[in-house]
Amino acid sequence: MSLLLTVFLMAFVTQLISWIGKKVLFEWTYNAYLRLTRNPLATRQRALKTEILNNKSELLKTSAQDQFAKWAKLRRTVDKGLAELEKLNSEIAARKSGFSTKFNALIWVLTSGVTFVIGWWYGRKPVFYLPEGWMGPLTWWFSFPFAPRGSVSVGVWSFACKRIFLVLERAGKAIYLDYSTPHSADAEESESKVEEVPLETQGSKSESTTTAKPDFREKLRQRSSQRRAMVVEEVDE
Repeated sequence: MSLLLTVFLMAFVTQLISWIGKKVLFEWTYNAYLRLTRNPLATRQRALKTEILNNKSELLKTSAQDQFAKWAKLRRTVDKGLAELEKLNSEIAARKSGFSTKFNALIWVLTSGVTFVIGWWYGRKPVFYLPEGWMGPLTWWFSFPFAPRGSVSVGVWSFACKRIFLVLERAGKAIYLDYSTPHSADAEESESKVEEVPLETQGSKSESTTTAKPDFREKLRQRSSQRRAMVVEEVDE
């Protein structure tokens, strides 16, 4: 395998672990370890939990007044099972903590440790050469610290690969947000339409009231004009 591809794969594995998360990987690995090794503690824990649940259900069905002897026996059995389960859980937690320490050490060796060893062992070896005069006076930076001038060193290539994965991560998040925001925008638009319905009804009501008001005023004017005419007729008479 070429040095270029090796460094690229190491950067990809490191970034993949960062994407998934160490805690998630630890839980997957620990559960697979328990299934493969068939740990007797885990088997005993599951059996004990089932036994305690069955005894508790039977205890709830038993009357403490009518069947006191049976109830007391079941009560002692449940208490004894809970004490044993608590002791078993503490022992399993201690073993899980030790497994977590070994797992974290293994992850560090497979990522940071291997990357450091490759960078130190191939520090003077070029990953690939740049075209002559392509980067101008910045060509020496790509060969930092000990690679031949005009080439790309292991450290610079590893840094470039990590930056590429970070850019891809940001692009993926941006695409996801672009696809998820239209749904929320449609929801907000529908809500705004629903909210606008009462406003339209209010507007129609206000328009009806405003149209009704001029009719009432006209009637008052007609009545007042009729009264004036009647007063004028009486004066003339």
